[in-house]
Amino acid sequence: MTWLPLAGLVLVLITGALLVALIFLQRKSPARFRRIPAFDHLNRAIGLSVEDGTRLHFSLGRGDMLSVNGAASLAALAALQRIAQQAAVSDKPSVSTSGDGVLAILSRDTIESAFQSVGAAEQYRPTSGQVSGLTPFSYAAGTISVIRSGDVSANVILGHFGAEAALLADAAERENTFLLAASDNLPAQSVLFAAADQPLIGEELYAAGAYVKAGGSHLASLTIQDILRWLIVLVLLGGMLLKLAGVL
Repeated sequence: MTWLPLAGLVLVLITGALLVALIFLQRKSPARFRRIPAFDHLNRAIGLSVEDGTRLHFSLGRGDMLSVNGAASLAALAALQRIAQQAAVSDKPSVSTSGDGVLAILSRDTIESAFQSVGAAEQYRPTSGQVSGLTPFSYAAGTISVIRSGDVSANVILGHFGAEAALLADAAERENTFLLAASDNLPAQSVLFAAADQPLIGEELYAAGAYVKAGGSHLASLTIQDILRWLIVLVLLGGMLLKLAGVL
């Protein structure tokens, strides 16, 4: 099985080449994706928070950036930057909470760069990115206090969560605030599907950057995902046919 690392490297190189090519191609002819109503509702919630002068709360979960859970956190950070840009003109700046120190530092940098990109650097506050707790339920307790602070009108919960996501969803419901939520964890997905106003299912978490228009690379990545899916399907069908023919 010594060929496996080489095959993995080849796949990474092909994916990288496709990403670069699709970024340039989509500048001329943007790809069209299926409509996800949750993002339409999110845009409306952002607009209402700006009009009301209220705050948008973004919770990034507890994903360790050095583990496989970091993928969900990176997807959440991409969405955070774009959403923070849209809400930068509000009287009260957006705030993010997380359960990991590295993730909190990245969230602060993301929010600061979002404000700078729209010429509102004076709106940024160091408290915009907070560590609300380092264990599942201490994180939930700290995040609930932000949700229930009284000046939050919309909550976006994206990232790696466990069963504590139910507490966050319940707090948002009690405050009668908008809630869009997604997680890479199956128990959290099941809880959020039942409790959130606008849940995202499965891979829709990783599509968030594309749907909030965070950049061309996010749009291209969705097309690459579709290409890789069809490639896997063809490989499976080919293996099945070779097995039936007695070759394998």
